[in-house]
Amino acid sequence: MAAPRSIRVVAAIIERGGRYLITQRRPSAVLPLMWEFPGGRVEANESDHDALRREVRHRLSVGVEPGKLVSFVSHPYERYLVDLYLYECQLVGGEPEATNVNDFRWVTSAEFDQFPFTPADEASMSKLLGE
Repeated sequence: MAAPRSIRVVAAIIERGGRYLITQRRPSAVLPLMWEFPGGRVEANESDHDALRREVRHRLSVGVEPGKLVSFVSHPYERYLVDLYLYECQLVGGEPEATNVNDFRWVTSAEFDQFPFTPADEASMSKLLGE
Protein backbone atom coordinates (compact mmCIF):
# COMPACT_ATOMS: atom_id res chain seq x y z
CA MET A 1 0.00 0.00 0.00
CA ALA A 2 1.46 3.35 -1.05
CA ALA A 3 1.99 6.08 1.50
CA PRO A 4 -0.55 8.90 1.22
CA ARG A 5 0.64 11.99 -0.62
CA SER A 6 1.78 14.84 1.58
CA ILE A 7 0.52 18.40 1.11
CA ARG A 8 2.50 21.29 2.58
CA VAL A 9 0.17 23.95 3.99
CA VAL A 10 1.01 27.24 5.72
CA ALA A 11 -1.21 29.30 7.98
CA ALA A 12 -0.94 32.71 9.62
CA ILE A 13 -1.30 33.40 13.31
CA ILE A 14 -2.37 37.04 13.27
CA GLU A 15 -2.96 38.56 16.71
CA ARG A 16 -4.33 41.98 17.52
CA GLY A 17 -5.33 43.12 21.00
CA GLY A 18 -5.49 39.59 22.38
CA ARG A 19 -7.66 38.35 19.49
CA TYR A 20 -6.71 36.03 16.64
CA LEU A 21 -7.90 36.18 13.04
CA ILE A 22 -9.68 33.01 11.91
CA THR A 23 -11.47 32.29 8.64
CA GLN A 24 -14.40 30.09 7.69
CA ARG A 25 -14.09 27.84 4.64
CA ARG A 26 -16.60 28.29 1.83
CA PRO A 27 -19.60 25.91 1.55
CA SER A 28 -18.12 24.41 -1.65
CA ALA A 29 -14.65 23.77 -0.13
CA VAL A 30 -13.26 20.53 1.23
CA LEU A 31 -14.28 20.53 4.93
CA PRO A 32 -17.06 23.07 4.20
CA LEU A 33 -17.79 25.87 6.68
CA MET A 34 -15.10 24.75 9.10
CA TRP A 35 -12.82 27.37 10.66
CA GLU A 36 -9.06 27.68 10.30
CA PHE A 37 -6.18 30.08 10.51
CA PRO A 38 -5.85 31.89 7.15
CA GLY A 39 -3.46 30.32 4.68
CA GLY A 40 -3.27 27.56 2.12
CA ARG A 41 -1.18 25.21 0.06
CA VAL A 42 2.45 25.91 -0.78
CA GLU A 43 3.02 25.68 -4.54
CA ALA A 44 6.06 23.99 -6.11
CA ASN A 45 9.20 26.15 -5.88
CA GLU A 46 7.47 28.62 -3.52
CA SER A 47 8.74 29.54 -0.06
CA ASP A 48 6.45 29.29 2.96
CA HIS A 49 6.59 33.08 3.39
CA ASP A 50 5.67 33.71 -0.26
CA ALA A 51 2.79 31.22 0.00
CA LEU A 52 1.50 32.98 3.12
CA ARG A 53 1.58 36.37 1.41
CA ARG A 54 -0.22 34.98 -1.68
CA GLU A 55 -2.84 32.94 0.18
CA VAL A 56 -3.77 35.59 2.76
CA ARG A 57 -4.06 38.26 0.05
CA HIS A 58 -6.23 35.88 -2.04
CA ARG A 59 -8.54 35.03 0.87
CA LEU A 60 -8.71 38.33 2.77
CA SER A 61 -7.47 41.05 0.35
CA VAL A 62 -4.82 42.14 2.84
CA GLY A 63 -1.06 41.82 3.07
CA VAL A 64 0.88 40.01 5.76
CA GLU A 65 4.51 40.01 6.78
CA PRO A 66 5.40 36.49 7.94
CA GLY A 67 7.60 36.02 10.98
CA LYS A 68 8.84 33.00 12.89
CA LEU A 69 7.54 29.45 12.71
CA VAL A 70 5.32 28.84 15.74
CA SER A 71 4.07 25.30 15.29
CA PHE A 72 4.14 22.28 12.98
CA VAL A 73 1.69 19.38 12.86
CA SER A 74 1.28 16.54 10.44
CA HIS A 75 -2.33 15.37 10.23
CA PRO A 76 -3.58 12.34 8.25
CA TYR A 77 -6.80 12.74 6.29
CA GLU A 78 -8.48 9.94 4.34
CA ARG A 79 -6.59 10.45 1.06
CA TYR A 80 -3.59 12.59 2.01
CA LEU A 81 -1.38 13.88 4.79
CA VAL A 82 -1.36 17.60 5.63
CA ASP A 83 1.89 19.07 6.93
CA LEU A 84 0.69 22.33 8.51
CA TYR A 85 3.21 25.05 9.37
CA LEU A 86 1.91 27.94 11.49
CA TYR A 87 3.75 31.26 11.33
CA GLU A 88 3.39 34.45 13.32
CA CYS A 89 2.34 37.17 10.89
CA GLN A 90 1.65 40.89 11.00
CA LEU A 91 -1.06 42.55 8.92
CA VAL A 92 0.26 45.16 6.50
CA GLY A 93 -1.68 47.40 4.16
CA GLY A 94 -5.32 47.42 5.11
CA GLU A 95 -8.06 45.58 6.92
CA PRO A 96 -9.26 42.04 6.11
CA GLU A 97 -12.27 41.48 3.84
CA ALA A 98 -14.03 38.13 3.27
CA THR A 99 -12.93 37.95 -0.39
CA ASN A 100 -12.43 34.19 -0.85
CA VAL A 101 -13.66 32.85 2.48
CA ASN A 102 -17.19 32.47 3.80
CA ASP A 103 -16.50 34.61 6.88
CA PHE A 104 -13.76 35.75 9.24
CA ARG A 105 -13.65 36.69 12.91
CA TRP A 106 -11.29 38.10 15.51
CA VAL A 107 -11.54 35.78 18.55
CA THR A 108 -9.71 35.18 21.81
CA SER A 109 -8.02 31.83 22.40
CA ALA A 110 -10.71 31.14 25.05
CA GLU A 111 -13.33 31.37 22.27
CA PHE A 112 -11.63 28.83 19.96
CA ASP A 113 -13.81 25.99 21.27
CA GLN A 114 -16.93 27.81 19.99
CA PHE A 115 -15.83 27.26 16.37
CA PRO A 116 -15.56 23.92 14.54
CA PHE A 117 -11.94 23.95 13.32
CA THR A 118 -10.45 21.67 10.67
CA PRO A 119 -8.70 18.68 12.26
CA ALA A 120 -5.19 19.90 11.31
CA ASP A 121 -5.90 23.38 12.73
CA GLU A 122 -7.42 21.82 15.85
CA ALA A 123 -4.26 19.77 16.39
CA SER A 124 -2.03 22.81 15.85
CA MET A 125 -4.15 24.92 18.23
CA SER A 126 -3.83 22.32 20.97
CA LYS A 127 -0.07 22.29 20.45
CA LEU A 128 0.03 26.11 20.35
CA LEU A 129 -1.97 26.41 23.59
CA GLY A 130 0.03 23.65 25.28
CA GLU A 131 -2.94 21.31 25.70
